[in-house]
Amino acid sequence: MDCLILGAFQTNCYVLRASATATECLIIDPGLQADALIDFLDRHELKPVATVLTHGHADHMAGVTLLRSSFPDMTLHVHRLDAEMLVQPEHNLSAFAGELVTTGPADVLLEDGDIIEQAGVKLQVLHTPGHTPGGICLYAKDEGRVFTNDTLFAESIGRTDFPGGSMSQLMKSIKEKLLVLPDETEVCPGHGPTTTIGREKAHNPFLI
Repeated sequence: MDCLILGAFQTNCYVLRASATATECLIIDPGLQADALIDFLDRHELKPVATVLTHGHADHMAGVTLLRSSFPDMTLHVHRLDAEMLVQPEHNLSAFAGELVTTGPADVLLEDGDIIEQAGVKLQVLHTPGHTPGGICLYAKDEGRVFTNDTLFAESIGRTDFPGGSMSQLMKSIKEKLLVLPDETEVCPGHGPTTTIGREKAHNPFLI
């Protein structure tokens, strides 16, 4: 796994491969500006076969446009409830930043419990609404790792003051979908450093 920190919002973009020698990859959240991601893929001669968006905010998905222009065969996956955010700037928050962002529609609409198998990578979709209605986390059980987007951070949780946000939903999502995972599970958030489920149970002030 490689993690690139992209754009002004320092979004964590994850590039997943079946092995260190594999050339096909799966991308999670290509950020607001994907130029550094394209450079990384070209430098390592990697081909993204799929991009999965953890939610529809512009700082996580705007880079899809550049990715699609460079890799037109790549498929785009997002939860059904956030699908409209990809084509409506007033919903993906880009309108508030003064730059209208759309990516075109997704190729695959996800639901809770779906299994994504692309580029030799297997991820289970955990629907975790609260930050957005269609926010998802992605659980790589075999690797003991969960990608928690803007739901759970190291000693923090996601914002719920954006349109479609809900603190009660977010806390329910964290408790029922994330804190039930093994304590040693590595947490890879949408921003900031990695942590573990056990560490967040013990030290996250929002969860104690």
